Amino acid sequence: MKVIKRHVTSESFSPDMTPMIDVTFQLIIFFMLTINFVTEDQSERIKLPESELAKPPETPWESPIVLQLTAAKPPSVIVGGDEVSLSLIRGILQREKQRLQELGRSAAKATVIIRADRDAHTGTLQKLIKECQDLGFERFVLRAREKYIRVTQGT
Repeated sequence: MKVIKRHVTSESFSPDMTPMIDVTFQLIIFFMLTINFVTEDQSERIKLPESELAKPPETPWESPIVLQLTAAKPPSVIVGGDEVSLSLIRGILQREKQRLQELGRSAAKATVIIRADRDAHTGTLQKLIKECQDLGFERFVLRAREKYIRVTQGT
């Protein structure tokens, strides 16, 4: 009996991966541009009040300083991810003022962004603003969450 050997050629198939890699990099760039990485400026513990007048800023703020007022007793302020007592905020604001002066900027032109919890006392918020004003800060922004108005059709 005669054995016949067949010559088998194995061809390897390698698809062009260039388009897939291109799409992958485009997705990475898209997510890098749209994700907000700043977490120290927004604490989950702060529940902002709702307002129909709330709107996003039209222009970026000059030299922003973010202060987050909690509703805790005694009240505390979150600055740069650190929670400090309201009585210690003056020292932190003095350091911020010195840092601005070293950069050639004035405290009067810096914007103090206050994110106060909706359950925080108004008097405490006023004390915080007064501390800022005593050190020469003049521009303030109070943050609120936009309240959506539900529109229903009448019958």
